[in-house]
Amino acid sequence: MIYVNIDPIAFYIGSRPIGWYGIMVALAVITLIVWAALSVKKDPRLTYNMIINAALVGIPSAVIFSRLLHVIDQWDLYKDNLASIIGGSGLTIWGAVLGAALGIWIYSRFSKISFGHLADAISPGIILAQAIGRVGCTILGDDYGYPTTLPWGFVYTSPNSPAFQKYPLMDTPTHPVVTYEIFYCLIIFGILVLLRKKLKPDGSLFLVYLAFYSVWRIGSDFLREGTDFLFGLHQAQFIGVIVLIICIVLIAWRTRWVKKEEVTVADEPPAEKPAA
Repeated sequence: MIYVNIDPIAFYIGSRPIGWYGIMVALAVITLIVWAALSVKKDPRLTYNMIINAALVGIPSAVIFSRLLHVIDQWDLYKDNLASIIGGSGLTIWGAVLGAALGIWIYSRFSKISFGHLADAISPGIILAQAIGRVGCTILGDDYGYPTTLPWGFVYTSPNSPAFQKYPLMDTPTHPVVTYEIFYCLIIFGILVLLRKKLKPDGSLFLVYLAFYSVWRIGSDFLREGTDFLFGLHQAQFIGVIVLIICIVLIAWRTRWVKKEEVTVADEPPAEKPAA
């Protein structure tokens, strides 16, 4: 067994607790923005203003949709206390990913930029940000798995941890599912970096990212507790099935491997017109 002795509350500002989860989520958002900003330097089709505007639209829409999917998933907890929907705790990764994608897609329609190209540029940053955010989940212990006899099962000892509140006797190790996810996300990050500029048309790398993450959520949720949503699946699994089917169809229909010559030509800046 591995004992997790970290208090989920990092410090207090006055009487308000500041948790490691919130800190890591903030760090994840910063990481994604930094990744996007660095991508701009090597991409003539993107500008810093595009990234800033996309963030201003994508972050709020991510939070709203993330909260919305959480409330839908846990409706039994909120139906008798609707006021707790606003400002309460609880977010979902699928809501954040799909909400941000929708917000940025709408922004791209008005700004006339390629949503697919922008999504491809930031896809590695998205999965890297998810890995960082899951560090916060690991410390908090809210997404604990089923009890396990494996030697690397986690036992949470802080009374502030949801896992401790579920298993207060401290002798029930559980699958560290979100820790598994950190390693998975880092592997997918490496794969996406290797595939950059090797898939066409625009949006293909983003589809690959969504497909990989869908596979993970479908499989990993069998190791963790959750609320049945439809057909005996958790909400994240059901969304993962839908997203995976769409991604497979689109990848098979439109995605192709780019030859080295095409990549070289695409990377070259357009030739300047001779002076009149």
